[in-house]
Amino acid sequence: MKNLILAVGLLFSVSIFSQTADDKVYLVKVGDVAPNFIMKLTDGKTVMLSDLKGKVVMLQFTASWCGVCRKEMPFIEKDIWQKHKMNPNFAILAIDRDEPLETVQKFALSIPITYPIGLDPKADIFALYAKRESGITRNVIIDKTGKIVLLTRLFNMEEFKRMTDLIDLLLK
Repeated sequence: MKNLILAVGLLFSVSIFSQTADDKVYLVKVGDVAPNFIMKLTDGKTVMLSDLKGKVVMLQFTASWCGVCRKEMPFIEKDIWQKHKMNPNFAILAIDRDEPLETVQKFALSIPITYPIGLDPKADIFALYAKRESGITRNVIIDKTGKIVLLTRLFNMEEFKRMTDLIDLLLK
């Protein structure tokens, strides 16, 4: 019962403090089924989002030229990926916007991050979630049923903490 009360409280506070989809120039909103896509990872493997149903999934839209992304990614690596990477019910995918493989590989090494990063060379995946001309960094948290439960834009520690708490809760 205590966990249920905590879960309801956390989800309520996330929805109150999160901006609406329109405020962040998202095309999707909390409660929507996450749009499916296929993406090639930097290691040559291919991933389809719908294949991850049953897992909590974090999508992080990023690019090497994004200073805010560079600031956020070490926190994602340390506070989310390192904590949950061995959990079979969790997946994270960084989605690099508009850059070639070599640039993305150098970018990942420069941060450094070890979580999977994929290519979105024409921003077609990004355009499923947000207006093509809008900015990054963005995070989309998807629950085990495939529904979006949180949308973030830019990076601030309060919102990041709410996001990590929500991921922890969804994985309990």
